[in-house]
Amino acid sequence: MAPQRRGAPKAPEGSGETERRRPSSTKSVRAPREVPRKWLRTAVPGACAVLAGLLLWGSLGGDGGVTEVLAHRGEMLPGRFIEVPCSDDYDSHRRFEGCSPRKCGRGITDTVITRDEAQRIRSIAEKGLSLGGSDGGASILDLHSGALSVGKHFVNLYRYFGDKIQTVFSEEDFQLYRDVRQKVQLTIAQAFGISASSLYLTKPTFFSRINSTQARTAHDEYWHAHVDKVTYGSFDYTSLLYLSDYLDDFGGGRFVFMEKGANKTVEPRAGRVSFFTSGSENLHRVEKVHWGTRYAVTIAFTCNPDHGIADPVFT
Repeated sequence: MAPQRRGAPKAPEGSGETERRRPSSTKSVRAPREVPRKWLRTAVPGACAVLAGLLLWGSLGGDGGVTEVLAHRGEMLPGRFIEVPCSDDYDSHRRFEGCSPRKCGRGITDTVITRDEAQRIRSIAEKGLSLGGSDGGASILDLHSGALSVGKHFVNLYRYFGDKIQTVFSEEDFQLYRDVRQKVQLTIAQAFGISASSLYLTKPTFFSRINSTQARTAHDEYWHAHVDKVTYGSFDYTSLLYLSDYLDDFGGGRFVFMEKGANKTVEPRAGRVSFFTSGSENLHRVEKVHWGTRYAVTIAFTCNPDHGIADPVFT
């Protein structure tokens, strides 16, 4: 059967009534327009945050401020955590006791997701992105909303490709995706001393494929400094699972935490999970990719159940 979505999982094991959706087997003329509007409604409020981040980036010295590598590509880290003071970004949002960040920081681990799991997850991204891809350097695949980069726009892959999706993905693909999400959710909960059941998956959660192709639209300009909590108000905890290796599969593309005089970088390696609280204490950017292709999946969590989203499933 084609992918459907179920009620947003509260705990890692997930539960709830399945919300069924029937993808059309024919292309809809309207479909390509629907997803761009949703993504723009999410992205436009963050435009000012991006501008502010660019100004701060300039004050921090841009690329020249990178002085420390938090995680080298050749390291195998069982876990590394750096606590930082929380910003006041969370004060303008409803707080949830026992979940909303009181302890803030950033962590990296190479032992939660295996390299084999990362390779299998990457194959899901490759299969989905084979249906489209951006004209610029950054392509997006969101299995939750169905958003897929195609040319300069987004389409809803479930509606646009209909029954063809059944030949692209499998139940095993979606089960692996859910299993990985659960592992990342538990890792974040343990690192920040909160209950995993208080965390809800939130949007946008998506695969990214980045190469050195020149940007064609604003969606391709992934390298700007930003704050997740400002750009996406629902975010409380952000994580990235890297699906390719820095300097083996691509050059550039390191993740940079921006701090005055001492920017910190994370060098991606397949299976590495980087996670952090989503406020201004973790202003960040991604370096431009100079060659090759960088794959990753962004998995975001909120403490507000009203902002929870479904796990994608086959039914």
